[in-house]
Amino acid sequence: MRIGLFGGSFDPVHLGHLWIAEAARESLELDQVRWIPTATSPLKLHGAIASDQDRVQMLKLALSGDTHHEVDEREIERADVSYTVETVSQFLAEMPGTQFFLIIGSDSLATIRKWREPQRLLELITLAVVQRGGEAEIDFSVLQGLVDSDRIDAIASQVIKMPVIELSSSELRDRIAAGRSIRYRTPRSVEALIRARGLYRGEGNRKSQRR
Repeated sequence: MRIGLFGGSFDPVHLGHLWIAEAARESLELDQVRWIPTATSPLKLHGAIASDQDRVQMLKLALSGDTHHEVDEREIERADVSYTVETVSQFLAEMPGTQFFLIIGSDSLATIRKWREPQRLLELITLAVVQRGGEAEIDFSVLQGLVDSDRIDAIASQVIKMPVIELSSSELRDRIAAGRSIRYRTPRSVEALIRARGLYRGEGNRKSQRR
């Protein structure tokens, strides 16, 4: 079995996230993509703006009815700083024999030496790096000294090439705060939940998650 792990704040989830995940599933011939909303990213200690429960609910609405995509709440339930190497280790223990791929952006690849135990992480899982349209060729030299050249070549062969996607969660939050439309930028069901809950209407909605 082949499973992709796709982590992030998803605050809120938008069509760009969905497009990337489905492209990864298709190009890597994955049986499933597991979406893993983070509780607290070690590189973004201020935390998310919407509550954990709201972010999970938005993801479930966005992925409803598609068995190839599943929300995994383990990092939310851990309720602490989320380290990818710990999450990957859990998956490997629970599903021996499964081949896992970690779906990340080229910006995340550039910071991988700041991650917890990057060398061990790269021994446990294969990276699948997303190259968005308009981006320069991905520089895999950041991996030198962490893995051997054969492993770097294998990772480079798993690149997920995407067209230009000019969407971001921060853009959606800014548009909502300004009272502007987010129609066609996120699934209609997610848009309806955001409106019903009054999410992202102003700085007053920011959670106090600084640690």
